[in-house]
Amino acid sequence: MKIVTGKTGTPHVTSQEFRQFVEGTVGQESYILASGENLEPELSSNNLLKIRSGMMCHHGNISCVELGTYDEVTIQNGNQGMKRIDLVVNRYSKNDETGLEENNWVVIQGTPAAEDPVAPAYTEGNLQEGDLVDDCPVFEAHLDGINVTEIVKLLDVSQNMSTLNADLSDLTNETTTTEYDKTVINFTSAWSTRRCEVYKTGRIVQLSARIYSGTILKDYEYTIANVNTEFRPAHETPIYAVAGDVYMQNLSPCMCLIQPGGKILFKTSGNQKQYVDIAGTYIV
Repeated sequence: MKIVTGKTGTPHVTSQEFRQFVEGTVGQESYILASGENLEPELSSNNLLKIRSGMMCHHGNISCVELGTYDEVTIQNGNQGMKRIDLVVNRYSKNDETGLEENNWVVIQGTPAAEDPVAPAYTEGNLQEGDLVDDCPVFEAHLDGINVTEIVKLLDVSQNMSTLNADLSDLTNETTTTEYDKTVINFTSAWSTRRCEVYKTGRIVQLSARIYSGTILKDYEYTIANVNTEFRPAHETPIYAVAGDVYMQNLSPCMCLIQPGGKILFKTSGNQKQYVDIAGTYIV
């Protein structure tokens, strides 16, 4: 047994030990920590991306853009008539000879496509096993022709103890349940609502709906609805979804996600159906 947080007379705390501690407290996944400007992205020109101050954690490794500063990365120009998705990753690397470690922004360019471009592959390492490179995707840059049309932030901002305590207080103190009509969920024109029930208790939302598509569903991803601001989840949340025929028989399980921006994404697979039931409980 080795003491980590005590004085021994010589430098002894390793970066790996510190990452183990962070993984045990913050978690093993990837998060933006609530600090500075939360690494907010900003396009300062068509192919120059500013990343504002903030701090993040990836597989226990902490890195930051210092307060009062910003980083810049360059997105390579697109091609006329083609679409592309680039990944902006925070890359951890270690020099195998010197043992020195660093983090840098790296843009991994995707493959241009006329339609439905996909994000490129990246290196996923394991720092506790000694891997020398570990990429964390933080942003997607979407290009249409020569223009960057959208920067998508891929990581959630992790709550700190004060916001968690406030959330718990809200959840335990609020007991009144209010029922809302179906207008708080705006289904797209491709879907008809057969039933929609929404309840809210404090910051807890419960929803249940049956919807109908005028066309046969295929293996595809649909945006089926947009949720009003006060009913949007704090984080992307999976909810129950199942598709069936007109009598809700011959059921097929599906995937359904409610995003913090308000979109409800529905992904079909298997048999082709037209009726869909969704239901879920989540925190806003």
